[in-house]
This record gives sequence, structure tokens and C-alpha cells, in this order.
Amino acid sequence: MSSATTPETGARGRTRRAILSAAASVLARDHYATLPDIADAAGVGRTTLHRYFPDRKALIAAAIDDSVEVIGHSVAEAEIEQGSPAEAMRRLVAAMVAVGDRLMFLFGDPRILEGHDADEDAAPDDPVLALIERGQAAGVFDPAMSAKWIQHVLWALVYTGCEEADKGRLPRHGIVPMVTRTLENGIHAR
Repeated sequence: MSSATTPETGARGRTRRAILSAAASVLARDHYATLPDIADAAGVGRTTLHRYFPDRKALIAAAIDDSVEVIGHSVAEAEIEQGSPAEAMRRLVAAMVAVGDRLMFLFGDPRILEGHDADEDAAPDDPVLALIERGQAAGVFDPAMSAKWIQHVLWALVYTGCEEADKGRLPRHGIVPMVTRTLENGIHAR
């Protein structure tokens, strides 16, 4: 089995994870970042990066897979199937903001996912859609909007919050409250 399909442990696993995390973070902000830029951000030399990923295409493909896995793990840890839909949504927002670099990497440049095997309609058991539908059934979320629409609005708000923090227009600790407030209240004046 290849190292791409089995989790690596020890120093090799830590190095690989550091490279993938750095790749997502650097490429989220600059799609044209070089492999040396990514190696520097990961705290490794270019030779080390090339031992793990022979070229940019292999690195980006692995960073996509890793980012999808990291986001899925964060959502699972939020236990959004537990508690009230509103509380679960707040935990989900916090979980998504915690992996904001990964979201920004995957969705910041439409070319990133071109040709990748991800099919968003292939996951009928999407926990986020299940939460939204549960909230709609409970009368907490607007049933006149499709669950997919609410999910896309949620992603857009989290993405925008992370981007605003990166640009210094919102403190990082302010992302979750701002996204939650906007999601729950829209833009109506209080």
C-alpha cells in the first residue's frame, strides 16, 4: 500500500503532514506559490519536499485529498448530529473556521478541484446537509431555502471570514462570532 493511502507515523508522517498543511496554507493565499515557498513554510528543504512529492501536480493532488480528510475530521469532531440544530451549527462554524486554510485552499481558486475525483453529489450522507435538514424539520432553519443553498452560504461566510482575517480586517478570534451572527440573523438591523 502506498503512503498516500495509509497514515504514516513518526517523523516521516509529521514531515508529510507539515508539507501538506503548508501547501494548503500557502496555496490558499497564492495559487502560483512555488515549491520553494511551500518548503520554506513547512520548515523543510526543497530536496525533502521532493522526496515526498516529486512535482507540483503530485503535491497539489495530495494536498486536496488531505484537506478533504482534515475538513471531514474537523466536522466529525464537532459532533453536529448531537444537540439542538442551532447549537450544532455553531459548533460546525467553529470547526470549519479551525480548518479555514483548507477551505480557502480548496475553494479559493476554481482550478484547484478541476479534474479531481471529488463529486459533491456522490455523498448522500453528508453530515452538514443532514444537520441543515434536521434544523429545517425542527423549524430552526428556513425550510423555504434548499439545504444545499444554506450549505453554500455557510461555506461562503466561513471563507469570507477567514479571508477578512487574513487581510487584517477582522481579528481571527472574531471569525466564528461574525459568521454565526450573519448566518443566524442575516443582515437585518437589530
